[in-house]
Amino acid sequence: PSGLADYFSGFFESMAVDIDLRIADEGRPDLRKLVRLQIMESPVQMHLGKITVSAMDNIHPPLDESFALKFEAGDRKIVFSGDTAYTPKMAGFAKNADLLVHEAMLKDGIDALCARVPNGDDRLKQHLLRSHCSAADAGKIAHQAGVRILALNHFVPGDDPRFTDADWRAQVETEWHGDLRIGKDGMVIEL
Repeated sequence: PSGLADYFSGFFESMAVDIDLRIADEGRPDLRKLVRLQIMESPVQMHLGKITVSAMDNIHPPLDESFALKFEAGDRKIVFSGDTAYTPKMAGFAKNADLLVHEAMLKDGIDALCARVPNGDDRLKQHLLRSHCSAADAGKIAHQAGVRILALNHFVPGDDPRFTDADWRAQVETEWHGDLRIGKDGMVIEL
């Protein structure tokens, strides 16, 4: 998104002492020279070697620029929903994907999450509900798209032990009964 250049500029400025120290003291490469930004607008299609990358606008208010990404190489297709509310056109974007990685929210967990955040008010709940996709709706998209595997990520709430894999699975299975993976750190999905 267009604001990413400013973000990275500020990040590099805030980390200058650390970056410079690691170059001089550890012989590391200059991180600022390893990053190349390319501003995207949707729809866009670009190529990274043999991989075709496509972007589609998703919905994450109050942001104007938020994208879903599709990676295609040979006969393989992987789609990432990005951080998004329910976006009906995602089903067409992910049509017949081998893997759809989609964010998921448990509406039953929102009140509990908000109660644990002492420095928020009702705006937090409203933001979460308007900016994220329910697990059931992620299942609906997977069903409509005919994806082979659905992997959930970016869980809302993501840190409440009262909600287990069974809760996420139960919500998705109201709409979809295919190969479901509940994301975990370090997870590998073989295609």
